[in-house]
Amino acid sequence: MKRFSLLILVVIISYSCKKEYQPRNIDSIKITEFKRDSSSIRAIKVISENDLIYAGSKGDIGFTDDGGKTWSVELLKYNDSIIPHFRSIAQNNNGTFALSVANPALLYKTSKGNGTKLVYKEEHEKVFYDSMKFFSDGVHGIAVGDPTENCPSIILTSNGGNSWQKLSCDKLPIFKDGEAFFAASNTNIAIIDKTVWIASGGSKARILKSTDYGNTWEIYDTPIIQGDGPQGIYSIDFYDENHGIAIGGNYAKPNDNCVNKAITTDGGKTWKIVANNQNPNYKSCVQYVPNTNGKEVFAVGKTGISFSNDGGHTWDEVSSDSYYTIQFVDKNTAWLSGHQKIGKLVLL
Repeated sequence: MKRFSLLILVVIISYSCKKEYQPRNIDSIKITEFKRDSSSIRAIKVISENDLIYAGSKGDIGFTDDGGKTWSVELLKYNDSIIPHFRSIAQNNNGTFALSVANPALLYKTSKGNGTKLVYKEEHEKVFYDSMKFFSDGVHGIAVGDPTENCPSIILTSNGGNSWQKLSCDKLPIFKDGEAFFAASNTNIAIIDKTVWIASGGSKARILKSTDYGNTWEIYDTPIIQGDGPQGIYSIDFYDENHGIAIGGNYAKPNDNCVNKAITTDGGKTWKIVANNQNPNYKSCVQYVPNTNGKEVFAVGKTGISFSNDGGHTWDEVSSDSYYTIQFVDKNTAWLSGHQKIGKLVLL
């Protein structure tokens, strides 16, 4: 009996050890850079370690399927005169979607065999769309933008992106004067299953949350720096329904690291400041490394690239290279984008 009990204990201990992920120490990284002349690229969609789609500032939608060795690029114009400035990109089984920022807001769908067509247009002097994502079912999608009235601009699709509808303000939280979003990296939206979180900035730094594909909403305060136009949350990510991270700061003062990073353990209702007055400073994108139990996190921005192996409590700068966004293929491979460049990061 004692031998049997000991065996059970060994099995339990072994199972527990296997479940507990041991985060890595990363002191430096290697990035292969690919020049993309004339385009500022803030929106990427990673497909695999060899396949990437991006949307750029010159109406360009680019694609590689050989790890960046060669690129195919489609250049779009509206009415032969307006060049869309894309800062949002998303993809599902129906195609690739790219959304421009300013008036008129132009949302294009492109797919092999069916060409490229405009699926949504919005004209307003205040229109400015910031980011876009599809839910895991690929049928429901969401794009968010700055207020044209007294609420955020949110458009939804429930047919795979073939058509989009804007939510009316009576279905959305009211924004404070000067509260908006940041089109810095297409990552101020995070999605898990039917739940979506969106981060705001400016006069307030808050989290909007919906658990039903964006049809109904709640809004929560955060302690992230706020009150001025370029202050607030620039990027969020969640590794499960409860645990998430937010990062930002002050774009106009990129070396400041005061009150610009926070974590949540209750699904975004409350947030706790971490690494206050410590690096990283202003960043435009934060992402959990997949399959690391929420321990490993990368943050990128024009001030360089930082890494945390304890869920965001402490950080190390691993590169001074300037990038706007990062997106992972797996725990060892990621793509980045920046001003006139794409990067591929490999952790060995």
